[in-house]
Amino acid sequence: MPELKTVFAGSPEFAARILARMIDSPFTPAAVFTQPDRPTGRGRKVRPNAVKQLAETAGIELFQPKSLRDKTAQNLLENQQADVFVVAAYGLILPQAVLDIPRFGCLNVHASLLPRWRGAAPIERAVMAGDKQTGVCIMQMQAGLDTGPVFAQTEIPITADTTALALTQVLADAGGDLLIEVLASFARAKTKKRKLPTPTAQDDNLATYAHKLEASDRSVDWRESAQSIADKIRALAGRMPVRTLLGEVHVQILQAHAVQQNLPDTEATPAGTLIDVSRSGIIVQCETDLLQITRVKVERGKGSELDPAAAINGYSDLFFPGARFAN
Repeated sequence: MPELKTVFAGSPEFAARILARMIDSPFTPAAVFTQPDRPTGRGRKVRPNAVKQLAETAGIELFQPKSLRDKTAQNLLENQQADVFVVAAYGLILPQAVLDIPRFGCLNVHASLLPRWRGAAPIERAVMAGDKQTGVCIMQMQAGLDTGPVFAQTEIPITADTTALALTQVLADAGGDLLIEVLASFARAKTKKRKLPTPTAQDDNLATYAHKLEASDRSVDWRESAQSIADKIRALAGRMPVRTLLGEVHVQILQAHAVQQNLPDTEATPAGTLIDVSRSGIIVQCETDLLQITRVKVERGKGSELDPAAAINGYSDLFFPGARFAN
């Protein structure tokens, strides 16, 4: 494979999976940029992120600037004399001065089918919106937020059981493979002194924005449809689970799905009411249909994850027909 010098920038597990694919290819980065170490978890201990851990294990030169806007950080990149700067979930803004440094510019591995879901949380927003498919794009970076033209994309289905957590891994792996294909085309163009492949411009009129997840996204409005609530649960489980009050106790809902309206006399029941409680599930009345909850975490006691049987046995004062989740 013709030589192509790359530099990589990323931070979370999604980015680490892509970096791993680059390391296992002819395009191992000469250097890796990642965000500074930050406190994480309940103990708020400072820990290296997934990309830093992988880069150190692989023996790749590592940089952790707080920003890429100052000249010192930009010089670090200039000194690499890279052909391509690959970015995946880095978390820092790349100013135009940085975008102009690599010979062939900067590529972004973005986890959506652009121009749908530009922005910070494309995977979670796609699941939350009930999308039936998403994908991953290799995009030429511009100063605008995910506005650059696209070199290649791969479509990935979203099923009724797909969680954002599982989808993140699938998209990262697909993105890594797609990235290697694009880098190979760049390498051939460099060696044969030909023009790079021509990317396809995005249609800005079709753009939607995946705003950063906020604490408010965790709340539930039981007046929504059961499917909409189930989509939100699948989108946030594993990262910042949906959270609602039952009596005076907060309950995290980790797994649920919409079910047919097959119980009698529920049309006049207030949204959020527990209609039926059994080992097979906790049935909750939504606006016009029902949600069956199959995994929860009660923020009381040990706070363990519970299936319906364990929830009933351990918290019979909370989970009983007629109890009601707050909106």
